Amino acid sequence: MKKRYLYIFIFLLAGCSALQAPHTEYTHLYLLDAQPTTTVGTQHNRVLAVSPTTARSGYDTPQIAYLRQPLELEYFATHRWADTPAHMIKPLLIQTLTPKYAAVAAGQVSANFRLDTELIRLQQDFTAQPSRVQITLRAQLIDVQEKRIIAVREFDATEPSASEDAYGGVLAANRAMLRILTKLAEFCDAESK
Repeated sequence: MKKRYLYIFIFLLAGCSALQAPHTEYTHLYLLDAQPTTTVGTQHNRVLAVSPTTARSGYDTPQIAYLRQPLELEYFATHRWADTPAHMIKPLLIQTLTPKYAAVAAGQVSANFRLDTELIRLQQDFTAQPSRVQITLRAQLIDVQEKRIIAVREFDATEPSASEDAYGGVLAANRAMLRILTKLAEFCDAESK
């Protein structure tokens, strides 16, 4: 009789271990948060509206993209952006451009100019060693009153990664984004005079 209870106990114990939740890895969340320095210079008496940044296919996701071979986009399994990169870029644009204009607005307001941006690529490229992060952002500056495109430009930056992992790529992405923001501010300043 005791032997039967021992078998039942062992069977129940084995069944309980099979019902345990599977082990899941912790997901790491990262910010695209390049902090531009305030530029000193002439401020325009004009208002700039910043449209929401759009993203090309494959990059409109919080997943962090990388390449191990050309044209094959892959994503880290347990490392993600805190939001889509396009959503994280817009506040950086506003922060960068605010010192140069009478007002920088995020919505549909009465403005002299509108800045439209598109994230063309944001990826960590492992086809080269050390790996490197590549960011391309397309900007289009529009004269709102005249309803015409003033200028279009692509900003491209590549930064080497300090380590061959997602975190090294995130650090490199923030350095590359800072360079792009600086160039984009110069572009808007020159074209909106």
